[in-house]
Amino acid sequence: MRKLFSILAILTIILLAACQLNEDDEELTKVILAGGEWDSILFHNGIAERIIEEGYGYDVEIISGSTAAILQGVRQGDIDLIVEMWTDTMKEVYEEGTEAGDLVTVGTNFDSISNGFHVPAYVIEGDPERGIEPLAPDLKRVEDLKDYPELFPDPEDPNKGIFYNGPSSWAVKEIMDDKFEAYGLGDMYNNFSAGSQGALNAVLADAFNKGEPWLGYAWAPTTTTALYDLIMLEEDPYDEEIYNETRKTERPPQEVLIVANSDFADKAPDLIDFFSKYETSEELTEEGLKYMLDNDISAEETAEWWLVEYEELWTEWVPEEIANKVKDSL
Repeated sequence: MRKLFSILAILTIILLAACQLNEDDEELTKVILAGGEWDSILFHNGIAERIIEEGYGYDVEIISGSTAAILQGVRQGDIDLIVEMWTDTMKEVYEEGTEAGDLVTVGTNFDSISNGFHVPAYVIEGDPERGIEPLAPDLKRVEDLKDYPELFPDPEDPNKGIFYNGPSSWAVKEIMDDKFEAYGLGDMYNNFSAGSQGALNAVLADAFNKGEPWLGYAWAPTTTTALYDLIMLEEDPYDEEIYNETRKTERPPQEVLIVANSDFADKAPDLIDFFSKYETSEELTEEGLKYMLDNDISAEETAEWWLVEYEELWTEWVPEEIANKVKDSL
């Protein structure tokens, strides 16, 4: 009887181990990437998805949500990796997750320095080709906006100007809210939150086509900065203490990171090696976004064009046999 119990115990351990192996194998057949509601992450996910699926043979699922939710999802292991994590917008969650050992920084995708209050260049400089005279030649700094609320009238409240902020799901909206209040713009402007990046772009496109003033949040690289000549209003140089207290300086330089769940990093060293070498630039990203918009195509179709156009770059990120599989699929 004891021998029977011993045999059963051994078989149970083996079965549990086999189940665990199958479970692990099952997890490794799919890679879950963090999605988002901004166009640059769609573009980079398109590139990553094509290389992962065609080169490495994993299925890819993309889970979208608010900035806070997707990074928390990576920390909890519900999402494996985010290919575009903006350090300043989610600094607290990122640092907490890293210190707790939940998050691993795999590499830097690109750097960005253009991030804040923008107006079309013709507002300040005019546009002789379109017959537009400078509307506010002395508008240089964010503080100067106090002198120009009538230049940016709110269509729903003409007694005030309007600032077009990002969607409420973007963590950066809260930063821009703080700046809006810190610069004392609330008495003269309404702070309007766009429903999506598409809605934000649509208002700018309408103003730009008519040669009318527009004031809103923008950053690079996006389709917005790729298509429209914008000027970012000046702020004092970044000062960590002042910025953390009042936000009344430039934002810190944005290092856009690739961040993975620590368990995923252990389970998929081949993909971690790939993402550690994945590196683009603000200019390369913006070029892809402009191509996507100019041709009215999806992020996946844009990624295919980009992989053909920049074969010499991305083939350095992966082993030769992986690169050949991806190239065969194009």
